[in-house]
Order: sequence, then structure tokens, then C-alpha cells
Amino acid sequence: MIVSLPEMLDARERRALRQQVLLRDYGSPLISFTMNIAGPIKDTPLIRRGFQIGLRDLEQLLAVEGARCLHKEVIREHTGCEAILVVDRDAAALKALTESLENATPLGRLFDMDVLTPSGEKLSRGEPRRCLLCGAVAQGCARSRTHSVLELQEKTNRILEQAILEEDMGYVSRLAQQALLYEVAVTPKPGLVDRKNNGSHGDMDFFTFQRSALALGPYFETCFRIGFETRADAPEDTFQRLRFPGKLAEGKMRGATGNVNTHKGAIFSLGILCGALGRLDREDWKRAEAVLSQCAQMTKKLLQEDLGALRPGPGETVGQQLYLRYGITGVRGQAAAGFPEVLHIGLPKLEAGIAQGLSLNDAACGALLALIAHTVDTNMISRGGIDLQQETARQIGLLLEQMPFPDEETLDALNDSFVEKNLSPGGCADLLAITLLLHFLKEKL
Repeated sequence: MIVSLPEMLDARERRALRQQVLLRDYGSPLISFTMNIAGPIKDTPLIRRGFQIGLRDLEQLLAVEGARCLHKEVIREHTGCEAILVVDRDAAALKALTESLENATPLGRLFDMDVLTPSGEKLSRGEPRRCLLCGAVAQGCARSRTHSVLELQEKTNRILEQAILEEDMGYVSRLAQQALLYEVAVTPKPGLVDRKNNGSHGDMDFFTFQRSALALGPYFETCFRIGFETRADAPEDTFQRLRFPGKLAEGKMRGATGNVNTHKGAIFSLGILCGALGRLDREDWKRAEAVLSQCAQMTKKLLQEDLGALRPGPGETVGQQLYLRYGITGVRGQAAAGFPEVLHIGLPKLEAGIAQGLSLNDAACGALLALIAHTVDTNMISRGGIDLQQETARQIGLLLEQMPFPDEETLDALNDSFVEKNLSPGGCADLLAITLLLHFLKEKL
């Protein structure tokens, strides 16, 4: 919406009056934060996201400095976003802090953070602001109209778009790593590495998984960026772009773990999920069905491409052999169907446990068992055969009917049984990581 000059003047007058009231009531300095946006359009989704990032960073810096916020109010109007914070800290120190924030990043150059003393004096910057386009003193460029409004708007949008991409890319990557770290930390998990023991694995432990998860952060960022850059393309084109980075990520994983395969399945599954998030608007991230539907659209041709032309012969992977022998599609089938066990089994079970007051750990243990009971886990088949996998799934299903969230003693006994049979539900562990990531997205946004 275009803002007229009288509307802008009215907004400034209202802000000044409000500042005077707060200075009188609190007797402490205040920070007035607005966005420095050229042109008659002051409020767009991009501008609001940039403002949100700036306000968050400002509040976090104040907390680091031990500066107590006595009052905060935020206004979002078509005349622009505004925040006023009354802070129990010396005004000169606050000005130095806000000026550092304005100078720290390209996005900070769009922040306009005024500091007023208790008497109402507006403190000046130590150095003049620089022009977004040429680097000269901004006031001089504005006075002489060196640059057009269109040029400034285009530069502003590029700064906002890049800052928001980096913000979202880093955020999704951190949550994906958190999902992997939490998955291995969930204890006890039958047959799997956790904080108690190594389950049915002799070549890896809790710390191996931590090294692996930390090595994959840049890969998850890459997947998100690819999804974002290809959001206007066909979903399957995004998936094709993800395939080679996935191979590189497996190399990073093996380099971090001494050639141990800790997260190959998660590289595939979470990579697709991060790519899907890059394709979607942020407001859709909380909707697990929207995210998983995007995963399905990205991988709908995967079964035909990877399995459709297979013929019996040497060199097939375990997953390919299971497809040829039993028609089991494994993780490819899960992805192409939008990970239905996550949507209909894992995530509802996890959230039901949390709603009942269980810890995230105990709810996740229940979610894992539910996934084992309802998923054809190819890792379990490769270790114990299809008959043992099916019988184990049946028995756990019966257990969950009696104890929806088994206690630690029962879980320990299950672990002993899995270890004795050399079973490891690694496929379900990957589905649990997806479940956790979707839960984090719903809880943290």
C-alpha cells in the first residue's frame, strides 16, 4: 500500500508523542526502531521479516549486555513497522550498541535505531551513514538525489531477500542437525545407538553420531538453498539438483566417522525435507502435511527411475535386492508417498505423548516403537530376514496396545532382545529424525 506524505508525517508525530509519554513515565532512555525504506511503500512481507530479524537481534544483544527492558511496544502499520523499547542502561552505551548493530551486516544498514536520553535528546551517530548504492555519505546522496527511488528499492529488496534466505537457510539447517542429535540421544532405543549403549552396532557409538550430525550442517543449508532457487521449477527438478550434493554429504559423513555409515538414510530423507522447505513459504513450514506433500511431489518419479528398470544380477544394493525379491520399495517408496508413516504414525504418537505430559525423550521412544510396528524397515530385514522383521513388528504392535508408552525397563528388555537377534531399526530411526524435525518446526516458528 502506498503511503502518502501526510500519513508519514502523522505516524512520526504519533511516535514522537508516545516517546515523550514513555520518557516521562519511566525516566530511562529509549530505543526507537524503524526501517529505513526508500519510496512510498513502507510495509511488505520482506520488510516485516527484516524488521523481525532486527528486533530479535536487538533484544538478544540487550540481554547479552545485561540491559533490562522496562517497556516494549511494537506497531505494524502500512506506514511501516515500529518498536519502542525503554531500557535501564546508559543512553550513550545504548547508542554504541545500536550503531554497531546497524553497521554489522548489510541488513543492518536498513535499520534506523534512534536512542533518546531521559530528557528527550536524540543522540547522534559516531559516523555518518553510508549510501546503500555508492558508499558515499547517505545524507549527501539524498540531498542531491543522486540515485532514483527505483534503484534504492531494488537494492533494498536484494538486501532483504539475501538476509532472509541466509536466516531461513541457517535456521532449517540447525533444526535438521538438532533432529539428528536428538534422535541419537533418545534413550533407550531397541537395537540402536543411544546414551546407554551401542545397541546392535559394534562399529559406532553415541559420539560417532554426533560427529556425523555436525558434519552435515552445510549440506542441509545447500539443500534448502537448492529448494529456494528452484521453487519456480518442477518439484522433481529440485530433487535432481539434490542428488549430487547428497553424494558429497555422504563423503563428509564418512570422513567425520572414519568411514562408518551413520546417516546415509538421513542424508537422503532430511535432504529432501530441507529442499522441500526451501520451496515452500515459511507459513507452510508448520503444516506437516504440506511439507511432506512437497517431498512426494519432488520424488514421484524416483521409484521408476531407481527401481523400475532393475533386473536380477550382481551388484545390487540391499534395497534393490529387496525390491526385486519382495517388491519392497524402502525409503524410496516412503519419500515418493510423502513419508506417510511419519505423518500418520510417528508425529501423532510423539505429540500425543507430549500432550500427556511425557518428556520429549519418552514420547519419542513411544513414537519410535509405533514406527517399528507399522513400517517395513529394510535395515531389520537385511539383518534378520523378512519373517523376523514382520514378527517383531507384530509383537511391538501388541505391546503398544497394552502399554502405549512402555517404561524404561520394558524398553531395556526390548533392546536386549534386538541385540541378541542382531536387529537394528535404522530405517525407523531416520523416520524418527524426520518426525522430530517436523515437530520442531511446529513448536519453534
